[in-house]
Amino acid sequence: MTVVDEFTAAPGGFGDHDPEETAEWSESLDQLIDSRGTARAGFIMRSLLDRAGSRSIDLPLATATDYVNTIAADQEPAYPGDEETERRYRAWMRWNAAVMVHRAQHPEIGVGGHISTYAGAATLYEVGFNHFFRGKDHPGGGDQVFFQGHASPGMYARAFLEGRLTEEDLDGFRQEKSKAGHALSSYPHPRLMPEFWEFPTVSMGIGPMNAIYQAQSNRYLHNRGIKDTSDQHVWAFLGDGEMDEPESRGLLQLAAQEKLDNLTFVVNCNLQRLDGPVRGNGKIMQELEAFFRGAGWNVVKVVWGREWDALLARDHEGHLVDLMNTTPDGDYQTYKAESGGFVREHFFGKTPQTKDMVAHLSDDEIWNLKRGGHDYRKVYAAYKAATESTGKPTVVLVKTVKGYGLGSRFEGRNATHQMKKLTLEDLKAFRDHLRIPVSDEQLETDPYRPPYYHPGSDAPEIRYLLDRRRELGGAVPDRRSSHNAIKLPESKAYEVATRGSGKQQAATTMAFVRLLKDLMRDKEFGNRVVPIVPDESRTFGMDAFFPTAKIYNPSGQNYLSVDRDLVLAYKESPAGQLIHPGINEAGAVAAFTAAGTSYATHGEPLVPIYVFYSMFGFQRTGDSFWAAADQMARGFVIGATAGRTTLTGEGLQHADGHSPILAATNPAVVIYDPAYGYEIGHIMRAGLDRMYGGTHPDPNVMYYLTVYNEPIVQPAEPENLDVDGLLRGIYKLKDGPATGAKTQLLASGVAVPWALEAQQILAADWNVSADVWSVTSWTELRRDGLAAERGSFLNPGQAARKPFIAQQLEGAEGPVVAVSDYMAQVPDQIRQFLPHRFATLGADGFGFSDTRAAARRFFNIDSHSIVVRALQLLAAEGKVAADAPAEAFRRYRLDDVNAGTSGSTGGDA
Repeated sequence: MTVVDEFTAAPGGFGDHDPEETAEWSESLDQLIDSRGTARAGFIMRSLLDRAGSRSIDLPLATATDYVNTIAADQEPAYPGDEETERRYRAWMRWNAAVMVHRAQHPEIGVGGHISTYAGAATLYEVGFNHFFRGKDHPGGGDQVFFQGHASPGMYARAFLEGRLTEEDLDGFRQEKSKAGHALSSYPHPRLMPEFWEFPTVSMGIGPMNAIYQAQSNRYLHNRGIKDTSDQHVWAFLGDGEMDEPESRGLLQLAAQEKLDNLTFVVNCNLQRLDGPVRGNGKIMQELEAFFRGAGWNVVKVVWGREWDALLARDHEGHLVDLMNTTPDGDYQTYKAESGGFVREHFFGKTPQTKDMVAHLSDDEIWNLKRGGHDYRKVYAAYKAATESTGKPTVVLVKTVKGYGLGSRFEGRNATHQMKKLTLEDLKAFRDHLRIPVSDEQLETDPYRPPYYHPGSDAPEIRYLLDRRRELGGAVPDRRSSHNAIKLPESKAYEVATRGSGKQQAATTMAFVRLLKDLMRDKEFGNRVVPIVPDESRTFGMDAFFPTAKIYNPSGQNYLSVDRDLVLAYKESPAGQLIHPGINEAGAVAAFTAAGTSYATHGEPLVPIYVFYSMFGFQRTGDSFWAAADQMARGFVIGATAGRTTLTGEGLQHADGHSPILAATNPAVVIYDPAYGYEIGHIMRAGLDRMYGGTHPDPNVMYYLTVYNEPIVQPAEPENLDVDGLLRGIYKLKDGPATGAKTQLLASGVAVPWALEAQQILAADWNVSADVWSVTSWTELRRDGLAAERGSFLNPGQAARKPFIAQQLEGAEGPVVAVSDYMAQVPDQIRQFLPHRFATLGADGFGFSDTRAAARRFFNIDSHSIVVRALQLLAAEGKVAADAPAEAFRRYRLDDVNAGTSGSTGGDA
């Protein structure tokens, strides 16, 4: 057999034609490790691999290492704290966290909670709290920590020992209205606890994504000279089951590409999802290690506690490591739900060699062979390595037991996530395990209300705990909404919107972009603007920003741009202002969230303006926008290429007829559908004033504006414009003729020109006088109407406030026809607040590719459809001839899509 044949015949493609030589090399490596240590041996091995690669030796890609700790025992740093003291108060926290959830399950309350996640992850958090997490008073500015949502009871329990929360507060867990003033939200919800939580994380997958873009935002602030964030670190605590979410993994490459070594993921690998094992037949830690390595991350595994060190040191032939490598997660979960004897027989007993290795250990000693996530030293070593690593983000994969210490009914059980309360026996066993000074009598008096434990503020353990936090810069989590003041633009910055487009045509998208350009030019405000565009800048006419504002890239532009000679050349820079996440709407919303909360996270306001293909906004990333609302983000989201019939060349998937309805489900989104540039100017100005003017009671909102790609002549701002009506949702745009039967045409966005055309047709052909109203926000009118109704309901006997839409149309004669380029449900939002006969025209159903005119005639939302619908309502009221609607229908060929005339040609992207 030739060498090649021997190579290909062996398992994995490798054969050994000279075992004696191989043994000599292995012996040399062993001697190097014994004499110089694992660090030196690792360096030599990496050097040899580099050399092999340069000599074109084909090597297997090693994306996963053995199922052992990344940091060898001889490389572990000394633990800097007092382990025994930290263990004592960690036990108190674990007790108080479990008791808080248990008390919330009193039969008269029964609001639930999660016990097992924090029980298993307490060490992961406490090592961070005691030695790594820096508070906002730290000279470096403090860290940002994304806590795993289900572990929230542990953060409350620590805050209780710190004196930040009282027993009454703990008893308000999940009772936010009934215990107002002493209430704790179920999970990290900044909107519900705005002085405590910073980041919402319980919507699985969004936490990892937002943490990556938070780390990027920190660098963005630094590179643009707004704030020195060089000493701030972002920590994200995640679950191994959570890492199945595409959002959890899908953006890892960005962190590696931008070398975000200010970011650490800590994945709590308890091997369990909410219902069972994450990878019963596989190994989730190995899978994640390979995935993160492949994405360019530094990976640190913490698999085994210190009790395993001696066994591993004696494993010269690798039998134990091989057993660790081949045992599936489902078995590891079972072992922790059984006993030491079971582990001896079913794990170590699989080979004679490993069985002999533990022959000297008792069953109890085998049971006490802990997982690495419960060992302070192992976790500390991993965190230290993560914070000292440069050039890459780091993920720390830590093996734990879900429900650790809660007893055999909880530990490692499939149902442990859903278990909310402990039996009296559970309480006593847990008390004994943690050595809590609570008597049997105290537990038996009321098993539903076991006492919390706090040794008093003078206890040495509490003094130690508080000293550690003072040294690290104060409490974590801690949210502060005070921020440096910013000077908002003067009226001159909005002039480009008020003067219109003259004789030229311009879509509202272009009107918006021109306004944005002037806002960015404002000397005192412009640098606060953060334009965010996934990958459609040229579609939106924003390529003009490339050579001036530039695209943010921390590495700059290290290539010769193909369009370098063009006026609008593509230009990247570390100081670039435009964030360009690529074809990545999820990442764009994460970037928006980080920038939109910078006023609280960093005390430095940024104004993100996220411009996106409207169909791919709330439909694709609604959950992320909800998290942004929970985090109280401020900024503007611009749904460009809006409407169901303005982008008809693109067809169904791009024809957006429903986004305002999706957006309306988010209470923090203020929704506008402007028709003209001057409307956009007033809305933007009002939005900035609301967010940062300092007088509005609720500045924590996102303004959503829909803008279109259909060119029209943008009119100059009318004299005596009803600005208040514009901002509140509706104003009269144009009166109808003085004579004729009256009707009211309400339209928004791109539909306003159709209504104006219908006004002319009704007057010329049917002697009908139609008033045209520009409805800038159907949703804000509805919210106002509902608020008026609720106010009347809650104040019986008092005069009811009239909804604003009813105030505006008070005295307006005739029926109402409401129309937009969206489904009928959008304008139909206001129907209940008007006494008029009311009809809605909407683009219901799926979109398609065709001309704008044909599409509008198909949906019957064009000018002639408005005319016929108005005549039908007037005929029903006896204001026009009964046969007028049918005659108009025939005259305008309303059933012929080729007879439509509303709108310009085009409709491509």
